[in-house]
Amino acid sequence: MEFELNRTQKEIQKAVKAFTKGEFDKDLAIELEEAHEFPTKIWKKAGDLGLLGVHFPEEYSGQGLGCLEDILVIEELCRGDSTIGSAVALAPFASELILHNGSEAQKQTWLPKVAEAEVLSAGAFTEPDHGSDITRMNTTAIKDGDAYVINGTKTFITNGGLAAYYCVLCQTDEEITPSHRGMSVILVEGDREGVSTADVGPKMGIRMMATAEVNFKDVRVPLENLIGEEGRGFYHVLHFFDESRIQVAAQGLGTAQGAYDRALAYVKQREQFGKKIAQFQITQHKLADMATRIELARLITYKAAWNFDQGRIDPKLTSMAKMYAAKTAVDVCDEAIQLHGGYGYMTEYEVERFYRDAKICEIYEGTKEIQKNTIASALIGKLK
Repeated sequence: MEFELNRTQKEIQKAVKAFTKGEFDKDLAIELEEAHEFPTKIWKKAGDLGLLGVHFPEEYSGQGLGCLEDILVIEELCRGDSTIGSAVALAPFASELILHNGSEAQKQTWLPKVAEAEVLSAGAFTEPDHGSDITRMNTTAIKDGDAYVINGTKTFITNGGLAAYYCVLCQTDEEITPSHRGMSVILVEGDREGVSTADVGPKMGIRMMATAEVNFKDVRVPLENLIGEEGRGFYHVLHFFDESRIQVAAQGLGTAQGAYDRALAYVKQREQFGKKIAQFQITQHKLADMATRIELARLITYKAAWNFDQGRIDPKLTSMAKMYAAKTAVDVCDEAIQLHGGYGYMTEYEVERFYRDAKICEIYEGTKEIQKNTIASALIGKLK
């Protein structure tokens, strides 16, 4: 059992840390967040440096690395800044569906563009009427000659309105029981006739990311836009979730570490009652608890990523990592604000923004309640 990162992994961490130090700016982050604007220039530079899609094969402009290296990038991006980092980290969102299940033509067409920061990608799964329940879809894709005709609405879509394409979970067989056996994933280009988007409105956090409702009205796409096998879309998406939940865990981990870094620096220089705040035992205990939780979150997140790279699918482990790292992010950011006192509530001191950004980690890619369902199901097994 080896807990040490290898040389390549350490170099990745170092490179991303240098990138965030050089490109992430607090004032810019506040400006972009207030404008609800995607950090396009920084995203482009991340693509130029090869920080996007490191887990793609080299023939698709990736680095041929794995899930572990991918989450090291995500962690450091979000540590540098929770809002800029998460927007850049999720720029390739759902591209893994093409990576693992797409045709060679789909991979050659889209993966290099994602890795080189030419386009954003998106996954369209959640529906207004179903929320966390993806076993039923109102969005349908009906064959008509050499095309699918898609109708339906998806909501809370990350990168919605900006993405060049959507990986859309559709009902292609409305008669089959259970209904999830009749689902398929279909690639729909964002500029297809009949595709429209509407921003969901102001959000608590992740304000640089576009979050939209996406509507499909009689959208025709060729049959070759099917991703993977027809009728296997539900299972393709579950496999994707086992990777994306590790990515969200890394987002939470980086956000927690970033908030901790700022809190630690603050208490070491701020004085109250004639001495540094860091000299008070209660402060030291808070820091000890925060650091311990971050380390535990890191261990389970890295383990989940390593396990995925071994070719093992373990929904229990990925759900544990996502649930625990997300909760750690929320709790650590809360304590970071408390350690700052009144200043922690102010925009200038960043930790209030980290706190707002942390909460989404407990919601998207399956709420914490859904993660508990998955974990419990694996523990209990099928009851006779």
